[in-house]
Amino acid sequence: MSKNTRFLLISLPASISPSNDHDEALTALRSAVTTDYGTVFPFSIPEFKIGTLDALVQQADELAKLEAGCEAVVGKVGDSLRTILEGDEGKIAQQKTVNDKPAEQYLKSFHWNKTKYQANKPLGEIIDTLHKEVTSIDNQVKDKYNSYNQIKTNLTSLQRKQTGNLSNKSLSNIVPASLLVQGSDYLETHLIAVPRTITKDFLRAYETLTPMVVPRSAVQVAADDEFTLYAVTTFKKHSHEFIHKCRESKWTPRDFKYKEGGKEEESKELERVGKEEKKIWGEALRLGRTAWGEGVMAWVHVLALRVFVETVLRYGLPLNFVCGLIRTTPKLAKKARSSLDVSYSYLGGNAFGRDKKGRVTKDDSSTSADMQAAGHMGDGSEYSPYVCYEFEIQ
Repeated sequence: MSKNTRFLLISLPASISPSNDHDEALTALRSAVTTDYGTVFPFSIPEFKIGTLDALVQQADELAKLEAGCEAVVGKVGDSLRTILEGDEGKIAQQKTVNDKPAEQYLKSFHWNKTKYQANKPLGEIIDTLHKEVTSIDNQVKDKYNSYNQIKTNLTSLQRKQTGNLSNKSLSNIVPASLLVQGSDYLETHLIAVPRTITKDFLRAYETLTPMVVPRSAVQVAADDEFTLYAVTTFKKHSHEFIHKCRESKWTPRDFKYKEGGKEEESKELERVGKEEKKIWGEALRLGRTAWGEGVMAWVHVLALRVFVETVLRYGLPLNFVCGLIRTTPKLAKKARSSLDVSYSYLGGNAFGRDKKGRVTKDDSSTSADMQAAGHMGDGSEYSPYVCYEFEIQ
């Protein structure tokens, strides 16, 4: 979905039309917004079982927190898709669908999913179902992507051993057994990677670095653009000191034990981990695609519940309201709301008035604080004379 798209989910009493007719109220809403500021689509919300006023106020608070959780989960799944697809926005956009449709199309044609979230159940049960679903999505994606990151790290480590320099790459196919002292109770061969710029210093100093270094035992094993690898023999009783002194001199001791068939084992392990990485990559991608769609679906259903609960608290019973989805932009959203304020300021009671020129003014200092305390603050930032929630799906 375009980053330049913002949605307003609006609820107004059907009394905004003289006939109290739902369709006429939607037409009035479209006239108030005008195509200059956005496009209005009908948004169908079923009627739910309503409990006590205290329960509704508590549920309004729970839904506000749940919506924030939904948005966070959708964002995290999106970040996971971005990681696994290496930031390719085109490929990422292809994965971000809801029921195999673009998210915007899903919003425009939204219908309450009565199979997953049975509207005839108490509101508290529906909220609990949505909360469990969102938590499950978050945990599943987290576990799968942790597994992928772990196998990816293992693969990168194995690949680095094959392609790095002599200070860190595997030595299985470089060091022959004949260069190493093996099976001795007293002598030990050390492999030291020395930066090529200081090899002369190494050859001049290694024999006197510690006691009991075998004279002239340094043998060049291999060289690359950065390092030269030497084999040096010392007495075991001074091995630890020799390795410590090498590090102090900025020479890199390599921990290597010769193993027959070690090269073949490493190749097989690299192949195995490579196949496992591809397998988990595919699983993570499929889960990310599914989780993103299910996360958005849960988010939109939570928004629908927020609108319903706020509508009951705001307009009372019997319920007769119209709900519309306004597609706009971040830049035009404020103008769309200002236009709605002008048309429906009378719904806000004392919270809205008019100045001497007839322009709508807000009394945010007192009324907004009262409404916020009562749980009627729409998107949580400022009071409007109608139910309104702004959101963006990235």
